[in-house]
Amino acid sequence: MDISDRIFKPLACLAMLGIMVSCLLAAPAKAEDVKAGDLVISQAWSRATPRGAKTGGGFLTIENKGSAPDRLVTVSGDFAGKIEVHEMAVKDGVMTMRLLENGLTIEPGKTVKLAPGGYHLMMLDLKAPLKQGDKLPVTLQFEKAGTVAVSLNVEGMGAKGPAADSGKMDMKMDGQSGMKKM
Repeated sequence: MDISDRIFKPLACLAMLGIMVSCLLAAPAKAEDVKAGDLVISQAWSRATPRGAKTGGGFLTIENKGSAPDRLVTVSGDFAGKIEVHEMAVKDGVMTMRLLENGLTIEPGKTVKLAPGGYHLMMLDLKAPLKQGDKLPVTLQFEKAGTVAVSLNVEGMGAKGPAADSGKMDMKMDGQSGMKKM
């Protein structure tokens, strides 16, 4: 073993170790679960919006681990003039969206997923475009669990879900239309 092997091999190993540590630190962070009373709120995210857009959508999962129902009553955030809980549904081939005026009930032992194409947070009168990488602080007001602060992680435009879940598919082929909801 000559002098260059004794110097360059350890340096190469250190460089490789530095690269590996950098990759681990640069990995996208998964949104932390937030617990409030019997509720667990997870996977809170949104999509980036184009310049000039005045509306956006917010998504999250709410699990009720208790023995009584709870209800998401209101939502607020400083980045929007108003945030409402909406439901999208297809009835007789027509997609509709409506405000849930009485809030969204989370039954005991059940999980409610706010996701594109279903229940969602409708963010109106955005004060600025939502940019990928941003974190949007929102306040959820529940009937029993009270006030809960959550941050929506802004993903890219057209994102299907949180970055940590990007490998999961919500659709599968059905042979006719090409896709169906699972």
